[in-house]
Amino acid sequence: MSKQLKTFTREEVAKHNTPDNLWVIIDANVYDLSRFKELHPGGIAALLDEEVAGQDATEAFFGLHRMEVLEKPQYKRLHIGVIEGEASTYRALQPGELSKVPHAEPTWLSEGYFSPYYTENHRKFQKVMRKFMDENVYPDAQAREEDGKKPDQSVFDKMAELNIHAMRLGPGKHLQGRTLMGGIVKPEEFDYFHELIITQELSRCGARGYGDGLLGGKVIGLPPVLNFGSEELKARIVPDVLAGKKFICLAISEAYAGSDVMGLQTTAKKTEDGKYWIINGSKKWITNGTFADYFTVGCKTDDGFTVILVERGPGVETRQIKTSYSTTAGTAFITFDNVRVPVGNTLGEEGGGIFVILSNFNHERWVMCCASARGQRAIVEECLKWAAQRKAFGKPLTSLAVVRSKLAGMIERAESTQNWLENITYQMCNMTYKQQANKLAGQIAFLKSYSTSCAQETARDAVQVFGGRGITKTGMGRFIEHYHRTVPFDALLGGTEDVLADLGVRQAMRSMPADARL
Repeated sequence: MSKQLKTFTREEVAKHNTPDNLWVIIDANVYDLSRFKELHPGGIAALLDEEVAGQDATEAFFGLHRMEVLEKPQYKRLHIGVIEGEASTYRALQPGELSKVPHAEPTWLSEGYFSPYYTENHRKFQKVMRKFMDENVYPDAQAREEDGKKPDQSVFDKMAELNIHAMRLGPGKHLQGRTLMGGIVKPEEFDYFHELIITQELSRCGARGYGDGLLGGKVIGLPPVLNFGSEELKARIVPDVLAGKKFICLAISEAYAGSDVMGLQTTAKKTEDGKYWIINGSKKWITNGTFADYFTVGCKTDDGFTVILVERGPGVETRQIKTSYSTTAGTAFITFDNVRVPVGNTLGEEGGGIFVILSNFNHERWVMCCASARGQRAIVEECLKWAAQRKAFGKPLTSLAVVRSKLAGMIERAESTQNWLENITYQMCNMTYKQQANKLAGQIAFLKSYSTSCAQETARDAVQVFGGRGITKTGMGRFIEHYHRTVPFDALLGGTEDVLADLGVRQAMRSMPADARL
């Protein structure tokens, strides 16, 4: 039961302006800070300032604190009343609610705008997905990004109940017979725009390490099993992974080779009876590797490059790698020491591993573009809010042309990335898999290179807008600091910007007509 709040006049509040009797007004609400003053992170002096003690401290408060501070239980108890005849101006978004800040949402979710891509079903799906993410994922994301622990099993279980794990793999046979998001969308109607919505709503959590920890390894590690594994292998592995009971990762990169897949040095040799592979080597920077039960491993074999599903067991050892984002991602260094694996765990043809991996790249990179586009938009919203409320030289930041110029660049990059992404997504919805491989490999490579370079530029500009707060892990600029520190991941994972840009050009040159001349 909530406590009964009293009503005060501003004159009454003004009388409470001493160290032992200290009240303030924040957005028409009255707070008693008498017992809190010595716990105030900013010191007692800030609270005893003549423009704060007993006064309306709304502007001063929002210049230093995020609104979420007022929602924390330890500060809610300081709330003793409201100002007579006045109503609060500011409020936090409720779970599932759309932001009204310009450019905070893609245009298809913005009032008064239209889109040729999204149906009414997509809109219903987005509404339910956002509410789910806000209520179930966001709280765990903030906690785990901070403490570095694996995402809570309860989150995996709730996602499994709605078949979100399965939907994150895109449209396909794996959805048949499943009830998706409580029945909002039928398996045969689920398309890449539904998957785009899932990825973008998840990325709103603003916790980059957690985003990968929430089974990013499954998104790239399970498709080779689904597409190239034997029926027996799929029946044994896939159900538990999609139920969030077992975990899988993609283990390709090594200390010796990253983008150079054919340069990998982990080996797989067959036993004399031909029934088993003996695997030796190591893998590095493997997302979800620390807690994975299964590893989709790229190996060098006598006839080339082969992909093999390895189960955690004797000879498999994983160690945590500390990177610039949270250890909640489970980034691992993995060693394989004479690991014995049945030949039946081979994915695809022996020596045909490069096809298995390349078939995975387009979807992996497209997913990263979905997240990158939404991440940029979240930073646009943070910067617009801050620039509107922060004052410098006696004026809002938005009165400064240099700040407006930076905001313009951020908005242009976010909107152009989203529009290119939606165009490619539409092509994916209307092309066969073979057509996608032929037509979209270069397009997706270009988009990923473009979106992540845009993201890094936006991160740099956002720090300039926020100043010192933009490099501080807590407080007003915490999402900016986090974004600036973790945004390089997207520029590296799935292929570096330069490698992908070059791939895009090479794909274009392959389609150059022979009769084209100036």
